[in-house]
Amino acid sequence: MMTEPAQNTIIEQHINLDDVADLNDTNPLELLVQASGLSKQKVKDAMTKGAVWLSHGKQARPLRRKNARLRLGEELHLYYNEQVLSETVAKPELIADEGDYSVWNKPYGVWSQGSKWGDHCSIGRLVEEHFDYNRQTYVVHRLDKAARGLIILAHNKEAAAALSAMFAKRTVEKHYLAWVKGHFPHQSITIDKPIDKKPAKSIVTLKEYDADKDRSLLSVQILTGRKHQIRIHLASQGFPIIGDRQYGNADADSPDLQLLAYRLIFQCPITGNQKQYQLE
Repeated sequence: MMTEPAQNTIIEQHINLDDVADLNDTNPLELLVQASGLSKQKVKDAMTKGAVWLSHGKQARPLRRKNARLRLGEELHLYYNEQVLSETVAKPELIADEGDYSVWNKPYGVWSQGSKWGDHCSIGRLVEEHFDYNRQTYVVHRLDKAARGLIILAHNKEAAAALSAMFAKRTVEKHYLAWVKGHFPHQSITIDKPIDKKPAKSIVTLKEYDADKDRSLLSVQILTGRKHQIRIHLASQGFPIIGDRQYGNADADSPDLQLLAYRLIFQCPITGNQKQYQLE
């Protein structure tokens, strides 16, 4: 006899600490267990994974310590989504540790940023875990959850500001590899097609054609950084990336998105040295 799959449990709880009697004799874990009806273990797990927040006015931060001190004027928040919290991903690979920043090979499925529902699968949290939480991390540019490849994390505010400005000014050469179905008809083409009414330009070069599998490997350099730019541009040419479930015709049985950020070239804004990182 087949059983129905368990429904996803979603609980959102907000506790105004001004309404809590004997605030000094309680802790976040106890308050959230009482309010949500969840077990201590489930609430602890949610705290560890960044789904519990403490706010004061417009300022909010993740709260991970079960015995953290609570104060009047604050509000405690639980964003419990069983499906999100049960997600697991492969660990990123360290490519280069430059001190002020580090370069990583981000696996498929890793988020560029977390959300109020959790951050345990985000690149920032995974990098902090790699360094035993002895370094802060700052995301200075993004890579699609479904894409793999090179991503840079800053480790102090000064480096974060300098690297973010570098990406904003588009002084970074960003190169990607994408497999598409069929024989791409151009040796090289520039796709100049706006996305969300904003200019977007990609240079696409055919690297090889695999006749046995009837697929083409394309090298793509993006001159702008619009969301899903490569996916949208290649789909507009009738060659969506293999595994693209949003802009192509991939289904649940298709492979993961075949998009890799494989090369970054820039002048380091901190040392002035020319830098190039590349995945083989």
